[in-house]
Amino acid sequence: MPQPTDTAIMVIGGAEDKVHGRDILRSFFLRAGGEDARIAIFPCASREPVVIGERYHTIFTEMGAKAIEVLNICDRAQCDDPIVQEYVSTCTGIFMTGGDQLRLCALLSDTPVMEIVRSRAQSGSVTLAGTSAGAAVMGYHMIAGGGSGESPNSSLVDMTLGLGIIPEVIVDQHFHNRNRMARLMSAVSAHPDRLGIGIDEDTCALFEGDGTLKVLGKGTVTIIDPGEVTYTNRAEVGATDPLCICNLRVHILSQGCYYDLNKRSSGSSP
Repeated sequence: MPQPTDTAIMVIGGAEDKVHGRDILRSFFLRAGGEDARIAIFPCASREPVVIGERYHTIFTEMGAKAIEVLNICDRAQCDDPIVQEYVSTCTGIFMTGGDQLRLCALLSDTPVMEIVRSRAQSGSVTLAGTSAGAAVMGYHMIAGGGSGESPNSSLVDMTLGLGIIPEVIVDQHFHNRNRMARLMSAVSAHPDRLGIGIDEDTCALFEGDGTLKVLGKGTVTIIDPGEVTYTNRAEVGATDPLCICNLRVHILSQGCYYDLNKRSSGSSP
């Protein structure tokens, strides 16, 4: 089993505090090395990448980071740039902003830069954070869109491929804030070998190197585990018909709680 490291993969539900305590962003800054941090910001999911990139640049500068680069990838060819690859290979923190997860995947998936990011995050040699759209892309399977306010059904969620940084999970963000429980359940019913991770706003699911997930922030992280499901009618009903899913396990965790991804069990820190 991998040993705990200072680095982590931080999956943020969006709308994290950028003004007052900035607890989640400060945790990223500290795990990336504090004043010695060398941070790469990817704002390319946003429609206004220059504006959003500068906002995070200002935040991490105010915290004391000495080296920050905003890597505004607007064309996949930029991922072939050896200068960009060198910075991503040597930085201590990588931050992916919100916006449109489909745009983010279109620009970064299957590029040399993304291979470096994925490899370094999985080996624990960099702290990686993604918020909102930057969180949605973490799994191998990704929620591209969908509805809310209905019972779980197959048409409620649109799925595509994500960046595969944490392949075993399906992430949904702005979770309780936008009533997305049924959407995530619908996604998990289609991929019962994955864990559903629903993250509220100003909340972070922090994946440690030892296989545990810890919760930071003001809201909750919801974990939907289909590992012991005994029956689902998914194959027998139409796309808009309500789903039956029996023995689905749900954990709702707040700050101070953890989830063991290997044992699939949860608890609270002493």
